[in-house]
Amino acid sequence: MGNPTRRPDPEFEALRNSLRQREYELELLKETALAVGRERDPALVLQLIADRAREIIQAETVLVPVLNAERTHYTYEAGSGEYAQEAVGESLPINQGICGWVWRNKKPWWRGVLDELDERERTHWEARAGTVLMVPLIGKGTFLGGLAGLRKLDGEDFTRADLNLLSLFASQVVVALENALAFEKLEHARQDAERYQQQLQQLNEALVAANRELEYLSLYDELTGLPNRTLFRDRIQQGLTVAGVIAQPLAILLLDLDQFKEVNDTFGHEFGDRLLKLVSERFGEITRYSDTVGRLGGDEFGLLLPNADEAKAAEIAGNLLRSLDSSFELDGHSLSMTASIGIAVYPDHGRDMTTLLRHADMAMYQAKSSKQSLAVYDASDDSYSPQQLILLGDLRRALNEQQFRLEYQPKLDIRSGRLVGVEALARWPQPERGLISPTAFVHSLEQSRLISAFNQWALSTAVEQAARWRDQGFDFTVSVNLSVHSLLNPAFPDELETLLDKWGLEGRLMLEITENLFLSDYGRLSQTLLRLQRRGVSFSIDDFGTGHSSLSRLKRLPVSELKIDRSFVIEMEHNPDDLVIVHSTIDLAHNLGLSVVAEGVENARVLNRLKALGCDIAQGFHFGHAMPPDELEAKIRQSGWLE
Repeated sequence: MGNPTRRPDPEFEALRNSLRQREYELELLKETALAVGRERDPALVLQLIADRAREIIQAETVLVPVLNAERTHYTYEAGSGEYAQEAVGESLPINQGICGWVWRNKKPWWRGVLDELDERERTHWEARAGTVLMVPLIGKGTFLGGLAGLRKLDGEDFTRADLNLLSLFASQVVVALENALAFEKLEHARQDAERYQQQLQQLNEALVAANRELEYLSLYDELTGLPNRTLFRDRIQQGLTVAGVIAQPLAILLLDLDQFKEVNDTFGHEFGDRLLKLVSERFGEITRYSDTVGRLGGDEFGLLLPNADEAKAAEIAGNLLRSLDSSFELDGHSLSMTASIGIAVYPDHGRDMTTLLRHADMAMYQAKSSKQSLAVYDASDDSYSPQQLILLGDLRRALNEQQFRLEYQPKLDIRSGRLVGVEALARWPQPERGLISPTAFVHSLEQSRLISAFNQWALSTAVEQAARWRDQGFDFTVSVNLSVHSLLNPAFPDELETLLDKWGLEGRLMLEITENLFLSDYGRLSQTLLRLQRRGVSFSIDDFGTGHSSLSRLKRLPVSELKIDRSFVIEMEHNPDDLVIVHSTIDLAHNLGLSVVAEGVENARVLNRLKALGCDIAQGFHFGHAMPPDELEAKIRQSGWLE
């Protein structure tokens, strides 16, 4: 009989697997050291370090924080793995985060250091101790930064073996990193002498590449003859290369025709295709020779504008919108078209094609949702932006710590010069950044759940102040801007009535609402306004002329006042169109039995013109900026506005 088959010894197999893993790790360390040592570009060295470190310790994400020369901040210069690109480029003070801990203690962070911490620090770090591993990058006695691993791929905590591997890896690559940084300094000195020649060469190569691509008919849209999405993206990539070389801005515009689906549904797709051809021809007539107009699909167009900053991009976008003003004549039909345009500019809104396209797309949908036709990317609208997340955290603290305050701007009767009301305007004196304007934080509040708490604070503060002025014998209304979210909240009427009862306020509160509110649930809106009107609350339509008021709804709602947007008032001295809008609005309001407030009154000439047009109330810097209550009271007594 043959020898029976021997079953493998589990301990032996485990030892053999451990040795194989150690051999693999050592080989990887050796290979990485050689690869990093050959590289001279610090950015590539850092990225290579991040990629290889992630592989060595089997982490979901690895980030490489690098300390700045002043030793005040560290920046995530490279990263690898999930969500790494969102973190790369972000900077934090050195006293924050685990990187700050490693900097202060000059030793690695892993779960094992918890025993070395006092009770307060241990409580602070314990929850995420095992999911984070960080070792310092120390070269020639100088702390350069660190290597941070976030979460093991297998879901387990980082071990001492991981710590040892990453520490060994860091000691190998830090010399190469210092060499790359030193080489970069030397290379910059050499490149200064060659830069002009290199720029000419790169520009020539980009031009040759662009001409070559024009030969491929497959890169053009069959219907309009414009570059299609593929060629448009290639042009963006080329444009970014050139813009980076010659240090010039570059703009990307994404344009979507409004209600184009209705055109197809009504007249058919063939009719819609011919309309798209006419639209593309108009766009081609007004863009510059250096610009690229592409059809990206359906009714969406893209424009690449080399050497165009935000102002130039907005100017060209305005030309595109105006090109649609003239009707399109097709098959006996006369159609008027509108569009929504989003703008993103290199390098302010992104440095790579993917980021710029995403930001332009976000801006386009912001323009469409706000009915403003044109919008430039704003990080405060981007819920994924680190700056937005930081701002929301600051806003939450501001509410909790009562950092906001209300200031009040006077509203005067134009004919008598008597003070008839004040508008409450929020101010935020942020401790670290100073006074922040409402435009920088109100939209962020509206995009979060914080807007309800903010509105409650604003109403409570304004109602209390209105009651105090009543007790002092001042007879005027206090206006408060109110968001759609609050007014349509079923609990809002009860909350406001409770507040009015608390301060015994009757007939001195006005709520300013925007025209866009009329696009909401009309039945519920009407019931809410009528209920509050019975409690003495009056209503004003703010920024009239910039939204979408329905006159049939407007005349049936308990509104007592229209406010003409300041943009029309400021320009009416020089722009006949704005003067017509102001005049027409005054006549319209009076025909509906409403009083008219003109915002943005900044001088006596505008005031006299408004008086001649029959405007009722004026508000603006001509009478005063928004001011704290005590300063307003002194102004009232000094000016005699209530006599």
